[in-house]
Amino acid sequence: MSRVYAILPGGVDDLAAPSGGNRYDRRVCAGLAAAGWRVTELPVEGGWPSPSPEEKARLAGALAAIPDGAPVLVDGLVACGVPDVVEPAVRRLPLAVLVHLPLADETGLRADAAARLDALERRALRAATAVIATSDWTAARLVEHHGLAPDRVHAAAPGVDPAPLAVPSDSGGRLLCVAAVTPRKAQDVLVEALGTLSDTRWSCTFAGALDRDAAFTARVRRLVEAHGLGERVRFAGPLAGAALDAGYAAADLLVLPSHAETYGMVVTEALARGVPVLATAVGGVAEALGQAADGVPGRLVPPGDVAALAEALRAWLTDADLRERLRAAARARRDTLPTWDATVRAVAGVLDGLRLWKGPT
Repeated sequence: MSRVYAILPGGVDDLAAPSGGNRYDRRVCAGLAAAGWRVTELPVEGGWPSPSPEEKARLAGALAAIPDGAPVLVDGLVACGVPDVVEPAVRRLPLAVLVHLPLADETGLRADAAARLDALERRALRAATAVIATSDWTAARLVEHHGLAPDRVHAAAPGVDPAPLAVPSDSGGRLLCVAAVTPRKAQDVLVEALGTLSDTRWSCTFAGALDRDAAFTARVRRLVEAHGLGERVRFAGPLAGAALDAGYAAADLLVLPSHAETYGMVVTEALARGVPVLATAVGGVAEALGQAADGVPGRLVPPGDVAALAEALRAWLTDADLRERLRAAARARRDTLPTWDATVRAVAGVLDGLRLWKGPT
């Protein structure tokens, strides 16, 4: 039986703070186990990617307890900020780092903090035996930005579960944004755009954690009140499981106004239900959106552009023919969406290579 040690963030199972990265980690570990791998999980609590010395020591201790030569899959949130822990570990362990989001891509970082995290990540990824990215776009960017050998960087896009078709409303006005309320997800831009659409019929549900950035959440709430949208915007908090399924089932359009995304799992989750997507043209979002025989199942606009987002929303809300075209494309895209089985096979292929590891080069 093949064996892998998986080092995950300590909050990977926190239902109060769901994230695409945590769900990805969970599905991959479960899929590897179902495929016959012996998966030993080692959740590591800490303030990643900027842990205290004590937290770094705990990670180093977890790695030290792994037998020599055993393959290790470590979440990039844990590994990328601590090259001084990764570098000695790879002298005796083949280690694959799973990058969900490059550290410096988090919106709102000061320039000096972003540069520091970027440099740390470069060291960690150059030391790693292999790197797994969650989209082809991210894999290519890591190769170019960090100067990594292309044959060490692999893409394993997130899968999506089949889901029943959502039943659209006549007006198309049920908008849904699934994302933690943070500067990177740019809910402030969405609220500003919605503020220009008071003459149209719509409601918008924000489904995502409200405690990641208290100051930003307060800003978004102030904007809602300033535009008089309190009766039309609902903050549902984090949703998971059946509650999230119900949110998608009740949606006409998913809106994702992010400043940065490596893929955008919520995009494919919406498309699995035949729900079109309005998102920003950043990172791997175009890859997730894809294209079907009936056309692109949504629309991409520039990030941070309130006017462009408002124009796209107005077109959706006022043009019934456009809504039907995008719904047809979304329904067609359902048949071509990636599966979790494919994700697990891609990751397992990288881990199989680690089992052949003969030591650092």
